[in-house]
Amino acid sequence: MPGPTVVLVHGAFADASGFAGVIRELESAGHTVLAPPNPLRGVAYDAGVVSNVVKAIDGPVVLVGHSYGGAVIGQASAGLENVTGLVFLAAFGLEVGESCVTVQQPFPPPLLAKTVAPTSYDAHGTAGGPDVYVHKEQFRETFCADVPVDMADVMFATQRPLAFAALNENATAAGWMGATTETIDGSHTAFIAKPVAVATFIRQALR
Repeated sequence: MPGPTVVLVHGAFADASGFAGVIRELESAGHTVLAPPNPLRGVAYDAGVVSNVVKAIDGPVVLVGHSYGGAVIGQASAGLENVTGLVFLAAFGLEVGESCVTVQQPFPPPLLAKTVAPTSYDAHGTAGGPDVYVHKEQFRETFCADVPVDMADVMFATQRPLAFAALNENATAAGWMGATTETIDGSHTAFIAKPVAVATFIRQALR
């Protein structure tokens, strides 16, 4: 039987290209990897997209979510029989009834709360409200402080805005299980600066 397929789900303000280093590491070790686009429209909608991708895979799957992508894989995995493991990379792991906003309320506001801004237009594909994005001036400090400045500039220019409504949408399912945790010293996007360490962490779930 083939090993599990790794499905990488990016979070807000990013796209799947950020997983390039991790994909190279995993594929060089013989693993099959997919990194589909995450629409960033809302937890249930995005989970439905990821669910369709996983259902089309013949065999076991390990889902990997970064940041907001963790909320998506937690929701999606609850209804997927072929998901054998979940990996959360600096990610939200929501209980039913929790949102990305409510789980942060007991803690001091993150830097992102000061550096994110709404668009002047409503988010396409949602019931209402704006998209949100990170200001250029503090993008690297907020999001990817351990990558070179020129790379951070590209990441800013290509950032994928998140529908503001997605941050307040409650999870209606939770497929996550018992957890093994590991600390990797790095920024919020440590998987870009340290793909070997992150791929090694993912391979623990594959085993």
